Amino acid sequence: MTSGRLSWFGNPLVMVGLAAALIAFVVQSGELGSSDTTHRLQSTHSFWSWDPPVFPDEYPEFGVHGRHGSLQSWFGIGQSLLMLPVDILGTWIERLHVFDNYGETDPSVRDIVVVYLTQILVNVLTAMVCFKLLRLFAFSVNHSIAGVLALLLATTHLHYTQNMMENNYICLLTLTGFAFEYEWLRSGSRRTLLIGTGAFGLNLLTRITTGMDLLAGVLFVGLVLWFDEVRGRALWERCRAYAVIAVPVFCLFGFLDRLYQFYRFGSWTNTYAGLVAKETIARDPSVGANWPWTTRWHVGFLGALFKPEKSIFLFDPLIILALLLLVLHWRRLSSEVRAYGIATCLMLLAYLSFYARYFAWAGDFAWGDRYVSTAVELVALMAIPLLLKHRHDAGRVVWGVGIFLVCASVVIQIESLLFWLPLEIYQEETLGHPTFVIALRLKNIVAFALGKMGAWGLNTEAMTQDPWDYVHITCWNFLPFLLRRVGEAPEWVVRVAFAIWYAGLAALAATLLRIRVLAKRLHEA
Repeated sequence: MTSGRLSWFGNPLVMVGLAAALIAFVVQSGELGSSDTTHRLQSTHSFWSWDPPVFPDEYPEFGVHGRHGSLQSWFGIGQSLLMLPVDILGTWIERLHVFDNYGETDPSVRDIVVVYLTQILVNVLTAMVCFKLLRLFAFSVNHSIAGVLALLLATTHLHYTQNMMENNYICLLTLTGFAFEYEWLRSGSRRTLLIGTGAFGLNLLTRITTGMDLLAGVLFVGLVLWFDEVRGRALWERCRAYAVIAVPVFCLFGFLDRLYQFYRFGSWTNTYAGLVAKETIARDPSVGANWPWTTRWHVGFLGALFKPEKSIFLFDPLIILALLLLVLHWRRLSSEVRAYGIATCLMLLAYLSFYARYFAWAGDFAWGDRYVSTAVELVALMAIPLLLKHRHDAGRVVWGVGIFLVCASVVIQIESLLFWLPLEIYQEETLGHPTFVIALRLKNIVAFALGKMGAWGLNTEAMTQDPWDYVHITCWNFLPFLLRRVGEAPEWVVRVAFAIWYAGLAALAATLLRIRVLAKRLHEA
């Protein structure tokens, strides 16, 4: 038994998965993180209970009229399906007599169960799939481990591990698509191709714009074949073998998306975005006939790149390193890494272009530009493996720049966790634009720790009339601190929550230390 335990703790993949689970555990606030996810969870609840997907008092701020005048959610079904099992479990736990006095206080028991179980699962699966992809790309075990940890800790993936929007689920499915489609290219296994194309197809149920991820996956397959100098009849046979499985799978998920659309709105061809636009313009013609595509294209496109409130280079600095290394080492890169780099960069460009004219082109209440952040993370994934693999080829300057960007990235992502994301958005209403959000977040952290929020002109009392928002932006954004701030949970529960949280932090530190020891042994071997 003892040797069995040691073998488990000596397995790099197991330790990376454990680290991913502990990361997801310690960063949770117990709250869903956004109104969008709250609405998606309500849709989940409507699947198996008598609750409607949208309550009447939520309209017109949320919801759109569907068949027979019913109010329907305007989101896809993907994340709602993901949360279905844990929603049933969380609802059952919430109804236990032990929680009678706690009631439906935020964060609710159901929300706590949903976010912890869902985010831990998604984070662990993402770590494992990411490790698989990097190993398939012929990176060493150590370089792959470093790449996984960089994705989890040094990109906005960490922020969306705490704030349960769709981003990390989309990232998981897209990574799965790339990994298994590439495995099919090397093994010829139809099963792996079915999994890969199924992951891209499943993404369509989550957000219809993930069709760009699907096209990136198709492009990736074609580019690998081209860079491998597969030509003529051989190329045609590989493309035909891919299409025989991929086309029916994509059509199946496209049909399921349309079926859900027909169930809600009685049409196979329209989109919820068009219906929302129609009702919004009818209520308020002043928004313009082109709403929601009312932003000038260059404003949204350049804003995502350079605006200090939303710039992808500020919120995900690893993308700078990834782009630099892809260019610098292009001739040294394998065919699959070249293909991945081109496919993901073009996917990012497509997302930037598509959302550039959207009225809320950056996702509104979000840390950074949430509509493109997943694509940014997928590009940035290559940064650390390439930095380590080609360390001696790049020279000291590139290595120094790389280490600086890694450290800056980790600090920025940890910053993003400490307060609820709308804090700086509320402050911008009084501080004005442009606002260097990352620097403002650091100032908020220091001011709050020293009790200087008011003295430094960062007073939160007048920012919002919503009592829950006020509570949330005036405490550290982790469950034990939130439970203590709300003050509805018994004191012993708060103490236990703190004890478990500190134990989780200690376990995470020990796991990362163990991974470092394993990495050193692998390097010496």
